[in-house]
Amino acid sequence: MTKKIKVGIVGGTGYTGVELLRLLSQHPHVQLHAITSRKEEGMKVSEMFPNLRGKVDLAFSTPENAALTQCDVVFFATPHGVAMAQAQELLAAGVKVIDLAADFRLQDTAEFEKWYKMPHSCPDILKNQSCYGLVEINREKIAQSQVIGNPGCYPTTIILGLAPVLEAGLVDVSHVVADCKSGVSGAGRKAEVGTLFSEASDNFKAYGVSGHRHHPEITEQLSKLAKEPVQLLFVPHLVPMIRGMLSTIYVKIKPEALQTDFQKLYEERYAKEAFVDVMPAGSLPETRSVRASNQLRIALHRPGNGDTLVIVVVQDNLVKGASGQAVQNMNVLFGLPEDTGLGHVAVLP
Repeated sequence: MTKKIKVGIVGGTGYTGVELLRLLSQHPHVQLHAITSRKEEGMKVSEMFPNLRGKVDLAFSTPENAALTQCDVVFFATPHGVAMAQAQELLAAGVKVIDLAADFRLQDTAEFEKWYKMPHSCPDILKNQSCYGLVEINREKIAQSQVIGNPGCYPTTIILGLAPVLEAGLVDVSHVVADCKSGVSGAGRKAEVGTLFSEASDNFKAYGVSGHRHHPEITEQLSKLAKEPVQLLFVPHLVPMIRGMLSTIYVKIKPEALQTDFQKLYEERYAKEAFVDVMPAGSLPETRSVRASNQLRIALHRPGNGDTLVIVVVQDNLVKGASGQAVQNMNVLFGLPEDTGLGHVAVLP
């Protein structure tokens, strides 16, 4: 590919925004065109994010001055509702849209409005031009779409963790349990008491037990894979680390599937996936094994060789759970190898 992809980022000051900048500044086929922030207009990106000194030479600009319609693709690393307000204008100019918020994740607009407390302003685009951006599930459809709803971080671990057994119809879908933990960066880069160091450090807590807005996104996608409604109990937790996510998923194996070689099933399902690593039987994946990489690792356990399958999934919530997955989607949209610009090895220790 000779022509560079001209990229704009709306909302470049949050954690997913700086992660996009980190990844895209090293992408061989990308030209960073604009990064927007109303509050920080005129400030050099490298002044806010010194890790980008010598890598990103742009200053923040307002959306009005960013000439986003001149881009090939625009990423929205913004609160919910922003992308759908600007999508029509960008699409009319031939610009592709990748939204890291929830505007184009849920196909059911009533569910979106229930959980995100706002009307959906472009249901026609959602229905006719968008795609749920989980590449390992929707690769062919993504390549033909104009708008990508980048999946949430928790949903990525749960959907990829369950896809092989749901596609094959091997487990009871009436009671699926997902016990998930995330680092504090998942809450975003904002001043909030619950994520202050003195509140989050040396502490471990559940939240959203009575209902979490990722729940309808997860069940919508799981039910598509299973071709029947999936009943999910999903409990997220906040752990005192900056980045990383671990999901432990419990499912009951159907009586007729008890002789299944689940390790083989998963290895074959993900054999050609660059960013899904099915670990050896009995492994215990750790969040540090994926830190700062776009890798997702899965391990399978069957305690006592019984009828419960335990699926353990780890990822970096800011990379495969957000910005890395968005870049992976961009690569598919523009016909590039999926791993272009995403070959970063996890950081240890």
